[in-house]
Amino acid sequence: MIKRFIYTQISKAQQDTPVVMITGARQTGKSTFCQQLLKDGIFSGSYVTFDDPSVLAAAQSDPMGFLLDIGENVIIDEVQRAPEIFLSLKKLIDDNRNRRIILTGSANVMLQPKVADSLAGRIETHHLWPFSVDEINGRKSVFLDNLINDENNFESIPTRWEEIIELIRRGGYPEVVNRVSESRRAKWLQAYLGSILQKDIRDLANIDGLIYMPKILNLLSVRVGSTINMSDIARLTGIKNSSFQRYMALLEQVFMIVKIPAWTPNAEGQFVKSPKIFLNDTGLLCQLENSGDDLLQDRTQAGHFVENFVAMEILKQISWFNDPLKLMHFSMHKGAEVDLVIEDQKKMIYGIEIKSKTSLKPDDFKGLKKLAQLAGHKFKKGILLYTGEQVLGGFGGKNLQAVPINNIWGK
Repeated sequence: MIKRFIYTQISKAQQDTPVVMITGARQTGKSTFCQQLLKDGIFSGSYVTFDDPSVLAAAQSDPMGFLLDIGENVIIDEVQRAPEIFLSLKKLIDDNRNRRIILTGSANVMLQPKVADSLAGRIETHHLWPFSVDEINGRKSVFLDNLINDENNFESIPTRWEEIIELIRRGGYPEVVNRVSESRRAKWLQAYLGSILQKDIRDLANIDGLIYMPKILNLLSVRVGSTINMSDIARLTGIKNSSFQRYMALLEQVFMIVKIPAWTPNAEGQFVKSPKIFLNDTGLLCQLENSGDDLLQDRTQAGHFVENFVAMEILKQISWFNDPLKLMHFSMHKGAEVDLVIEDQKKMIYGIEIKSKTSLKPDDFKGLKKLAQLAGHKFKKGILLYTGEQVLGGFGGKNLQAVPINNIWGK
């Protein structure tokens, strides 16, 4: 079994926090992860799932009675199906802070105001992404440690473009990782997309127009790594802007899309404040764009696939990193931009630019230089991830480097 690296965080959280919420898209392995916690003795209690219709009906008809019947310590899987239990859960926790509850959700139930308010101060939330390359390889990368600390321990590592494209095409969904055949992987991804768009989203919101969802997702897929003009996509889809905003919120709620907020300095200027959009998995991205071997031939076309892949790998590593980090992007209306920006808890800034090429020129660092200028003393380091093999300096600053892209997941 592939070990999940948020295991330690969940183990520590349930020792001193009454409710631990594990969120993540459907089929990322939340149920398997919870069963492993029980098997290893990390969590001692019962397990119920709201995927079971009889269990769901009992919880919906009598939330308090249901919670009293299932025991003091319990794992409740797919809790988004019965948000009505949260007020009863709050009362039980307030009556006994020694209770331990682990909840999982394939939709972000915490976006509902009454739910979030009911468990304020009583809950800790962690996100389970599809497998990272680190998890599949069975070893933790030191990429974030090397970025955040004051030393420059990045390695010169041979980079194979074919390997990068294979990782992108596979993605990290457990069922896909376990399938060897490319055609069998594609079959599962196609069925998965259909299930999310036609069932899971419909369960969340009884709204008309779900027929537009596949088209919306396809339009978003070719724009990953970019800031999104909502009105333009709504127009291309042929729906009202207000309806499009609702569909976007639903895709975010089921964790299909990820929004990366903008970093802006404390100054007036022509700064883009819109978030960037990414898909939660590059295997899904390739399925939506029907891309495969063509990515091997055209690095320019592959650029947004590579950026999506890097962004998701970094988000996964942030989820188990010891210190809290925020992932953002930086962009100005007049051209300067940095693909990803990390801010640590001291508000220090680290820039990450991503290039799908093997050779570089000084102009490739202009976005990082602009970020350094605007961030001032808060700018700690800027790296340009590229598909070459050598760690390189000499691009106009001692804290600017070019780094082989596979430093993200190691050798």
